[in-house]
Amino acid sequence: MSACAPAHATDSARVQHSHPSHSPPPGRRFRLAGADVSAAVAVFLIALPLSLGIALATGAPLQAGLVAAAVGGLVAGRLGGSPLQVSGPAAGLTVVTADLIARYGWRTTCAITVLAGLAQLGLGCLRVARAALAVSPAVVHGMLAGIGVTIAVAQLHIVLGGSPQSSVLGNFRALPAQLADLDPATLAVSALTLALLLLWPRLPGRTGQLLRRAPAPLVAVVGATAVAFLTGLTPTRVDLPSWRSHALAGLPEGPVLGLVAAVLSTTLVCSVQSLLGAVAVDKLVTGRSGPLARPGRSDLDRELLGQGAANAVSGALGGLPVAGVAVRSSANVRAGAVSRNSTMLHGVLVVIAALLMVPLLELIPLASLAALVMAVGIQMVSLHHIRAVTRHREVPVYAVTTLGVVVFGVLGGVALGVGVAVALALHRLTRTRITHDEQKGTHYVRVRGQLTFLAVPRLSRALHLVPHGADAVVELGGSFLDHAAYESLQDWQRAHLAQGGTVEFTGRRAGIRTGASAPAAATTASAPPTTAPAVPTTAAETGCHCRPWTPWRNHRCANVTDAAPARPGDQPREPAPEGAMVTDPTPPHSPALLVGPGPSRRQLARGLSTFQRATAPHVRDELARLAREGQQPSQLFLACADSRVVTSMITASGPGDLFVVRNVGNLVPPCDGGGDDSVAAGIEYAVDVLGVHSITVCGHSGCGAMRALLDSDAAARSSAGPDAPSAPGSRSRTRTPSGSGSGSGSGSGSGDGPTPLGRWLKNGLPSLGRVADPARPGPLLAGRPPADEVERLCLANVVQQLEHLRAHDSVARALREGALELHGLYFHVAEAQAYLLSETEEEVLFTRVEAAEGMQSLS
Repeated sequence: MSACAPAHATDSARVQHSHPSHSPPPGRRFRLAGADVSAAVAVFLIALPLSLGIALATGAPLQAGLVAAAVGGLVAGRLGGSPLQVSGPAAGLTVVTADLIARYGWRTTCAITVLAGLAQLGLGCLRVARAALAVSPAVVHGMLAGIGVTIAVAQLHIVLGGSPQSSVLGNFRALPAQLADLDPATLAVSALTLALLLLWPRLPGRTGQLLRRAPAPLVAVVGATAVAFLTGLTPTRVDLPSWRSHALAGLPEGPVLGLVAAVLSTTLVCSVQSLLGAVAVDKLVTGRSGPLARPGRSDLDRELLGQGAANAVSGALGGLPVAGVAVRSSANVRAGAVSRNSTMLHGVLVVIAALLMVPLLELIPLASLAALVMAVGIQMVSLHHIRAVTRHREVPVYAVTTLGVVVFGVLGGVALGVGVAVALALHRLTRTRITHDEQKGTHYVRVRGQLTFLAVPRLSRALHLVPHGADAVVELGGSFLDHAAYESLQDWQRAHLAQGGTVEFTGRRAGIRTGASAPAAATTASAPPTTAPAVPTTAAETGCHCRPWTPWRNHRCANVTDAAPARPGDQPREPAPEGAMVTDPTPPHSPALLVGPGPSRRQLARGLSTFQRATAPHVRDELARLAREGQQPSQLFLACADSRVVTSMITASGPGDLFVVRNVGNLVPPCDGGGDDSVAAGIEYAVDVLGVHSITVCGHSGCGAMRALLDSDAAARSSAGPDAPSAPGSRSRTRTPSGSGSGSGSGSGSGDGPTPLGRWLKNGLPSLGRVADPARPGPLLAGRPPADEVERLCLANVVQQLEHLRAHDSVARALREGALELHGLYFHVAEAQAYLLSETEEEVLFTRVEAAEGMQSLS
């Protein structure tokens, strides 16, 4: 009996749901979660001093920073496509904005911000947001590093008690004179601010853990302000003019080309920083642990529209340019925000502070804000980014972009960085090393690098060094082979084989063929070179040349002639249509599976060879680390043994992530001491030894074990006569309060019987009892009843096995301590759709996991 039966044909015809909106559907009552409130307060406490500091660094009115923070929270927070990203005045825009103010004045800068916002709206409507992610990360990191250096050098003059110059080089030249003329009061306030920024996150002990909940930027500014006030120091303080005299945007004035360049540079920096920030926020949300709700993955085009609207509004109201801010966004995620309400509420708090807290804000020393922004600038030169670009050999791109931003500005620096990145990519594409040597009568032609038409002349010279009739091995070490190089290899191979020689291709591009009727190259990368003349073989005889993903589809090439000899009793088979996928004719019990050179063994060898060639190089380092450190999985995954349920695929997990226990029917035998102990042993090892944080029971559609239980139940009721109970699973059994029990049933190899499978499936009888119990709520799948009795039992079985899990000593103890969570999962095979269990006393609901948003959003 097959462990799992195929799903019904009607399963594939289910209605497909469209991508849901990030906004709450119309008619739903507004709800403000407590986690959003606390996150909004935390972000507000960080945003308030940073907004004032960035406004100070740009030379704009200090109120412009508050306007941009409020608009970023309310407009970008409401309309953007990244629910948890917090927008506002960003340090990455400081250099651009300061240059615009110095050239065109404040009112024209506001107009440029409005035009940049309109440009972002246009780009969002064209749906080109993903194109921004095509920029080399080395260029982006170099741009941020250059901006950070520019900010830090400029603010250093204010920290020391002076005024910054108009350029980075001017600031460097003026630094010695500034060091000779220090302002003691300003320097003391700045030093105290930097000390608090550095030491506050490192407070030790339990008391330090409680104190660290207050954000370091707020503590640094408040602490420096309080000390300055109490000690009588008189550094220059914040001066917020009346809102009545606040300057709004005016008509842009200046040369047209200069204004166009200004709009383009503002648009570029705002867009790239916001889009990369949205991607980073997605990673933070995905890595967040605990039962917090997870909003959907960012819609980058919508995020670009939201940022454009925010910039247009901010510029019109006399605010700084707006972009996604990494510091505030990461604080928002770590504070536990669950929706965009936290971002919007932080904007409301900024408005309240700007209107009601002016007397308090005017106590803040400018040196404290300058020290805060200088620290942010220094942090933008990230050692992590430098290590990353070094590992990928992109240091020239990073260095040129950083220096270009410092010397020529953001637009010039990014242009230089992109140029160097393109040149480096072309250099790598064209740098191909081709060598020829002879070892023990075999000629080796080795290719290192990408094989393009530019390398064909050198490839041809190396190939013609191989004598006629000799044995040749061509090692292709690159991952790219263009048409010209392919034809050159093909023509040489055909000629060399015709002259009595042998050819073997190894490496990443092994498997070059000359056609169905011409001799083909061997495809096994690890096979030794043949020293005797090879017997010409067709593509059909060498085996399948499928892509690596095709084995997941049970694929066999239609031209494979691996058929086993006919046996007595076999039925004649019709030939497969051209292009059709055919299955291996060797039965599962054929001895060729284990010892002979049959098709199953060849398929196994092909799969292993593909792994060694294509996958092993990517996972070798991680597996080596796991071998050293041991496994530390975070989840125990209890699934059915069905071959269609690939646990690592449906959970997007890799080596070391899941501790998997699989059996027929994803059953957890009740803890009555007389059942099978293999599953209990796996549970105990996972919980007590490995210390997993969650256990997931995964059922699936069309489960053969559940169908067998239903069939045996129906057979038992039929044999009992018309007076037998009609509900599934209602035959005689002893039920325990937890829903587990024992009983007997007829049916070959199902609920009872002499076979191991029959005895094992007795552990599923409590699930039949759950379905038959009218007092228990029936399971729902995405709000609808199950399609049939098999689906109903599959869903109920997941719930029942969770009850069995709770009865295990290890699980019960971990649940009491709050160290473990239990999850139910149902995988619909025909739809490739996952559903998560939400169980209450009133209903048992399996909620659809939206495909476009990974495992983060449920409908």
